[in-house]
Amino acid sequence: MAWKSVNDILDALQQQAKWQEQPFQRVLQCWAEVVGVAAAKHSRPLSLQRDVLRVATSSAAWAQNLTFSRQTLLKKLNTKLSLSLLDIRFSTAGWQNSAEAAKPQLTVSPQQHPSYVGDSNSYEADVEPTGQNVHQAFKFWAKTMQVRSQGLPLCPQCQCPTPPGELERWGICALCSAKQSTNKM
Repeated sequence: MAWKSVNDILDALQQQAKWQEQPFQRVLQCWAEVVGVAAAKHSRPLSLQRDVLRVATSSAAWAQNLTFSRQTLLKKLNTKLSLSLLDIRFSTAGWQNSAEAAKPQLTVSPQQHPSYVGDSNSYEADVEPTGQNVHQAFKFWAKTMQVRSQGLPLCPQCQCPTPPGELERWGICALCSAKQSTNKM
């Protein structure tokens, strides 16, 4: 039995990992090198199906430009990755979705919204009675709104109770702000 050095074993494991690596993952790893830095900023491989690589581009101009160099890119990818790609299809479809997936989504809690008035669980009037008709439901809603709006500052324009965040943001309530923006158009 022949003994192998640790380096030989590690090299063999590394080669085995490369063989087992998915072709699409290998395309992603070398995409910028194959197409160039400028084109890589405006293109993103989306999928590899039936030996056809689908690539999203930031604009139709980039899709057309890369389509013109499709044969050259195919040769580079096939040679570099030992693949047998048949074609590359460039399209703007999927660009927005892939860009959104790359960026972390910002989450805003309800408490950070300008119209937030407080925890709705703190109002006693929020317990909805059952078995009511339309008039009773409206009275219940009106009473709930009255209880919620007590203590809120008034909008300087329409004198309606307004959440403090709206006054800080626009100086008036959201409804008056919307009216002003539609009048400007």
